[in-house]
Amino acid sequence: VQLQASGGGLVQAGGSLRLSCAASGGTFSSYAMAWFRQAPGKEREFVATISASGSRTTYADSVKGRCTISRDNAKDTVYLQMNTLKPEDTAVYYCAAAYYSGLSTWVTVLPHHYGYWGQGTLVTVSS
Repeated sequence: VQLQASGGGLVQAGGSLRLSCAASGGTFSSYAMAWFRQAPGKEREFVATISASGSRTTYADSVKGRCTISRDNAKDTVYLQMNTLKPEDTAVYYCAAAYYSGLSTWVTVLPHHYGYWGQGTLVTVSS
């Protein structure tokens, strides 16, 4: 599956952005989807994940309550709505897909479980 992330940009602290990730080349509804991010000089970190069915989500503590991950299986797209952005949210955001043939409620926060990655979209939050 190929993933194309978009929606990044420059925003002031306290603002909002919605990231999108369009998938192609696979059965989107068979993949758990996630967002990771990598800030300059730091390792890639987990942000949020959503199960293939969309019924289960998990968030990193750093974004819980400020971000919402969702998906539209009819449009083969996953979203990350980010509110009350902080300068420390500045990073390249990557979407990722993990195929799992079992429960459609399965989610994982481990990057090595995700076999497919998008190219990343830059989010810059100014103070």
